[in-house]
Amino acid sequence: MANSTLQNITGTILLAGAGKMGGAMLTGWLAGGLDPRRVAVIDPHLSPDITALAAQGVALNPDAKATGFVETMVVAVKPQMFREAGAKLKAFVSDKTSVVSIMAGTTILSLEEVCGGAVVRAMPNTPAAIGRGITVAVAAKNVSAGQRALADALLRSTGSVEWVEDEGLMDAVTAVSGSGPAYVFLLAEELARAGVDAGLPEALATKLARETVAGSGELLHQSNLPSATLRQNVTSPGGTTAAALSVLMGEPGLRDLMIRAIAAATKRSKELAK
Repeated sequence: MANSTLQNITGTILLAGAGKMGGAMLTGWLAGGLDPRRVAVIDPHLSPDITALAAQGVALNPDAKATGFVETMVVAVKPQMFREAGAKLKAFVSDKTSVVSIMAGTTILSLEEVCGGAVVRAMPNTPAAIGRGITVAVAAKNVSAGQRALADALLRSTGSVEWVEDEGLMDAVTAVSGSGPAYVFLLAEELARAGVDAGLPEALATKLARETVAGSGELLHQSNLPSATLRQNVTSPGGTTAAALSVLMGEPGLRDLMIRAIAAATKRSKELAK
């Protein structure tokens, strides 16, 4: 779907790190109407798919002097590589460049210290690869309305975007939506395992679990009803679902387990930010 903000870009959008998440964003930008000639990619290990984009005009591993004005630099490198990579990226940043980071546990302050620029810190998740991600973003005080709008358009290319004003929320965001897909995949994994224990063939149990989780997620996506209401709609009093939920919602149950899991992930995100 074309995006007028992306179509009207006059500077360069520099993508630092073209792995799975960075590559998904780049695909979304181009699909949204961003002129490939406005894009530069820096990555020491370019995939064949990214390399092929050179034919459309995407600049690959350019020199800082050759890129011209970098309007926005999107940093999608691994957090542990940032200190080393960031020093090289600083050469591309002017006082009018916005820096959009999708690195977990990397604060606005550390981005400002290493790269400079007007910083937006964002946390996407892996469904971005199919355009169904959810990203939460927070902007530094010196980010202009125009820079924020462009960051929003770039991030929205892989799904929906929510903005918060308090950077302190990002650790909990990371725990819920950033890491959240793994919890859902674990649910499918354990649902299949439990099916096998109940006597189902492994292949059938796996298919039933995958399709049930995927279908329920799509129903949740399309419905305006609260998740609690959708759950209640499946549950007949005294029926099979109620019997299972009495275990999952008992003490200790899924609620307690999820609270502890999110707390552990939030704590780890805070530790990584130090």
